[in-house]
Amino acid sequence: MVKIDNIELPDFPLLLAPMEDVSDPPFRALCKEQGADVVYTEFVSSEGLIRNATKSVMKLDIYEKERPVGIQIFGANLDSMLQTIDIVEKSNPDIIDINFGCPVKKVVSKGAGAGILKDVCLMEKLTAEIVKRTNLPITVKTRLGWDHDSIKIVEVAERLQDVGCKAIAIHGRTRAQMYKGNADWKPIAEVKNNPRMHIPVFGNGDIDSPEKAKEMKDIYGLDGAMIGRASIGNPWFFKQVKHYFKTGKVLKPITIHERVEAARRHLQMSIDWKGEKLGVFETRRHYTNYFKGIPNFKEYRMKMVTSDESKDVFAAFDEVLEKFSEYQFV
Repeated sequence: MVKIDNIELPDFPLLLAPMEDVSDPPFRALCKEQGADVVYTEFVSSEGLIRNATKSVMKLDIYEKERPVGIQIFGANLDSMLQTIDIVEKSNPDIIDINFGCPVKKVVSKGAGAGILKDVCLMEKLTAEIVKRTNLPITVKTRLGWDHDSIKIVEVAERLQDVGCKAIAIHGRTRAQMYKGNADWKPIAEVKNNPRMHIPVFGNGDIDSPEKAKEMKDIYGLDGAMIGRASIGNPWFFKQVKHYFKTGKVLKPITIHERVEAARRHLQMSIDWKGEKLGVFETRRHYTNYFKGIPNFKEYRMKMVTSDESKDVFAAFDEVLEKFSEYQFV
């Protein structure tokens, strides 16, 4: 059993990573149904939240069926981050996660996300003050370091733990790498193997198959895996990993009927939550992966990603089911 503060999780839990424009309530619901043990929201800007920006406020929507659920926040200004904690608490999440890992320029340029990796003392201070501000467990998601020459993740993790962080998820790349090259899990294992560490250490980066998840568990000895890109358009990834852990066998491919039904539900939940226009637009990014591998699929994908009305997208789903009902995924 793994525990984040008083939250009890199964052995080697699978966590849905916080992903901007991806891990919204409809997607989180699908992943939860398929075995995600903890889900995180999209990351929420502290500055946007205290200005009551509509997009930031919407990200605080969480639902009972998601629990345990964490709300992830980012920022570099202490006062703003503390005000954010007061606002976030009202949504009653199970966990508040601090984003110290986002590598995108618009975040880093403000000293937030992975930008804070250049100032570990500020990283420690922000974490310490946020821990003092709330009774909710505070966790952190970060990267190995700013660049290859500044990797101090063993020290950083220890310092964050010592000021009250209850768990840490580490992406196996530096900010300089962005998403290029291979994730390096060895430094994450060094964090886990540090005899002073007693909080859960979760690995993130390049977990794109059940076999890799098992490697992270058995070879690197981490406490759990945080799954990001592998789950986009593939909420079944969590079920596939757990099946492999239990049986040693790869789960048979998800059928076209299951894929269409998931895409249909995903779109409908998005419309119910965001409204017709945004629901249609913001679900488009998932369709390529839902139907990845089907030959001569471009015509149908184009209908899904260019249609502005849900009735046309639903009609495209029906066409796919009719034309490819016998298609066997491998």
